[in-house]
Amino acid sequence: MTPAVPAANAPERTRTLLGPDGQPYRSLVRGTLGGHRRGRLYGRLDCPSALRAIARGHYIKHRVFFPDEPTAVAAGYRPCAVCLPATYARWKAARESLATRRSPG
Repeated sequence: MTPAVPAANAPERTRTLLGPDGQPYRSLVRGTLGGHRRGRLYGRLDCPSALRAIARGHYIKHRVFFPDEPTAVAAGYRPCAVCLPATYARWKAARESLATRRSPG
């Protein structure tokens, strides 16, 4: 079977990504990371946790996409503990360190 090839005059498909300000914008380039708007977290597009939630019928209406990790962080999202465990551990340690410095002592 031959794969479908888009017609030469077909318009390119655009996608909605979130920028560093958290605002959506249209892009011809696919996002490299997915996220959950309500949970304010981001992860790989093949994240097992996200795929399970999508399969159960959840998550999709709150799904967002980012062009890259710095944009997701700038928009205020945290890394997923399931698919980005090392990044999540660094984020959590930095957050706990900040909380310790802020607490009166």
